[in-house]
Amino acid sequence: MPLDPKIAARLTRDQHGLVPAVAQQHDTGEVLMVGWMDDEALHRTLTTGRCTYWSRSRREYWVKGDTSGHQQWVRSVALDCDGDTVLVRVDQVGAACHTGDRTCFDADLLDPVVAQCPR
Repeated sequence: MPLDPKIAARLTRDQHGLVPAVAQQHDTGEVLMVGWMDDEALHRTLTTGRCTYWSRSRREYWVKGDTSGHQQWVRSVALDCDGDTVLVRVDQVGAACHTGDRTCFDADLLDPVVAQCPR
């Protein structure tokens, strides 16, 4: 079965037919990782309850945790207003990053100027 045509019509894909998929821990809001999905990967994610991504380097689908045991169990899925990014709220089991870290976003913290909101 293909992706629901109503959902497919909302997607704004890149030149390779992909959209970025942000995985976020459902209860804490922690951003875990960014992967890539095409229509089939999104369909599998929506219909299996497990995050499926498209590997740009291996050119194949992969279900998060099938080899590592660090699974992502889907809690909700949403498109952004432009349809060019998917937000998948998950229950993460173990590390999300391929390095073994909980999140992919703790390795290289940058030193920005912190601005004050004028409100």
